[in-house]
Amino acid sequence: MPIEIRELVIRAVVEDPAENKSPRGESETADTQEGIIAECVEQVMLLLREKEER
Repeated sequence: MPIEIRELVIRAVVEDPAENKSPRGESETADTQEGIIAECVEQVMLLLREKEER
């Protein structure tokens, strides 16, 4: 039996980026972004491999 979702509530907390600055500056932010991107790519590749195996 299918389930129908009639309402979806999404909540988020947004912080001012000025509060999160580190002494290293933007290089740490770039490293963090690269790490996030690398993790996302790894997860996508894993999903694609699993899909091919089916």
